[in-house]
Amino acid sequence: MTSPWSPEDLRLINAAKELQIAVEHADGRLRRWVPIWVVCAGAQVYVRSWYRRDTGWFGHALRARRARIRVPGLEADVAIEDIGDSSPQVTAAVDAAYRAKYGRRGAGSMVTATALTTTLQLSPEQNEQVWI
Repeated sequence: MTSPWSPEDLRLINAAKELQIAVEHADGRLRRWVPIWVVCAGAQVYVRSWYRRDTGWFGHALRARRARIRVPGLEADVAIEDIGDSSPQVTAAVDAAYRAKYGRRGAGSMVTATALTTTLQLSPEQNEQVWI
């Protein structure tokens, strides 16, 4: 069961240049930690892949739908929802958040039509946050 992100969680996540994600294996063990760019739009947390949809951390995330994330000060188990390009309002907000956080030039590869289809929403699993 998921719960909303707290304002403090969102502050910590948004302050981080990137988060680390470890997607779960089918048996619950975690895969290796992978650094990825992260943004907050509204009260939600989003990540994207700029080039791989079915392989690497992203492919594993699509299949597992669960992972553990960490940023300085927070580690949490998350549910993963594939937003893709199904919601133009959400993807426009995520594009804007990438541009605001990483700059137009830096965010360039994350706001392409290809990257837009890889939009994932991360939601905290209830009672699983660990403040570190």
